[in-house]
Amino acid sequence: MNKRIYFLMIIAFVVGMVELIISGILDLIAADLDVSLSQAGYLITIFALIFALLSPVLLILTANIERKRLMLICLWIFLFGNIITIFSPTYAIVFVGRIISATSGALLTILCLVMAPNMVEPQYRGRAIGVISMGVSGALVLGIPIGLVLGNSFGWRAPFVMIAVLTFFSIIGVYLWMSRIEPESQVPLHIQLASLKSRKVLFALLTTFLYMAGHTVLYGYFKPFLQETMGLDGTWISIIYFIFGISAVSGGGIGGALADLFGSKKTIVISLILFTGLFLIIPHTTGLIPLFIVASIVWGILSWGVSPAMQSYLIESSPKTASIQQSLNNSALHLGVATGSFVGGMVIEHASINENPYAGSILILLSVLTIIVSFRARQTVVPDTEMEG
Repeated sequence: MNKRIYFLMIIAFVVGMVELIISGILDLIAADLDVSLSQAGYLITIFALIFALLSPVLLILTANIERKRLMLICLWIFLFGNIITIFSPTYAIVFVGRIISATSGALLTILCLVMAPNMVEPQYRGRAIGVISMGVSGALVLGIPIGLVLGNSFGWRAPFVMIAVLTFFSIIGVYLWMSRIEPESQVPLHIQLASLKSRKVLFALLTTFLYMAGHTVLYGYFKPFLQETMGLDGTWISIIYFIFGISAVSGGGIGGALADLFGSKKTIVISLILFTGLFLIIPHTTGLIPLFIVASIVWGILSWGVSPAMQSYLIESSPKTASIQQSLNNSALHLGVATGSFVGGMVIEHASINENPYAGSILILLSVLTIIVSFRARQTVVPDTEMEG
């Protein structure tokens, strides 16, 4: 497989870390900038919303720009956004820096997902998407502990210094190593939007939204769940976070390989069924740490093993609008994170954190139903005459 795929994975990892790396240092930011903890939390909210909503729009607006050039432009803007964050004296300027980083980062992530399948032979397409997914998932699950360690040791700006340095090296790597990639012929906007009317595509995107929301109902409150149900201290919590993170990163690669080997449909259904069952089992493993760690490893693999299979399925479902479908799937994923966090908070407020895994299992079970609806829907077809028009 083309080695440049792994370089794109690194870029996806660097960009993805910015979204949640701030979670572990919210208290430090709030104290330094003299704002409340909830105001500091808005820095995560604004990033996630921009990331979810703008990626498909930006992909369409930049459809005619050569891909290497576009990636370099986005990386420079992303670097600028992080430099603003590093040197910002006030909360308002940090907020602006987050907006700039999120806007450029949204397009960078989807560019990696769109470019990767076009750089390999067709039989390796699922694996290429899986490698990029490893970068995205690794950033989302490892960003928190990395930010926590750096922030507590050197101050809350330190994680953004690290990201700025990695971004600069990414710019050099793209300039020296990546070859030019001309954009694919642009599918007319009305045809792209028409593909969203397809039940096959719509319910596939809804599936991504639901299983990621179900996952986040528990993962968004993983630390208090560990403290409440297992009475673990900071050291054990960090260990479990890293074990989960490594498993999730592996899940992206495993899911891509399984999609190539067994097909995307079978991989998606089996993974989601196992995912549902696991969330029902997790509350019964908290009495024994080794058993819980095994459950966490399986959870990590499943949480991101579905993504590459889903990306492959969307390409199969609407080949001529594959780029926009991948972008929308990425948006559905991030909206699922936002929704899962909200639902998890509601469960804790009105019931108990012990119930979060059960609430998550309901959402994941619903995703099994929506993907079945998608499988049974009519295949999306875009006539060549329309493509030419």
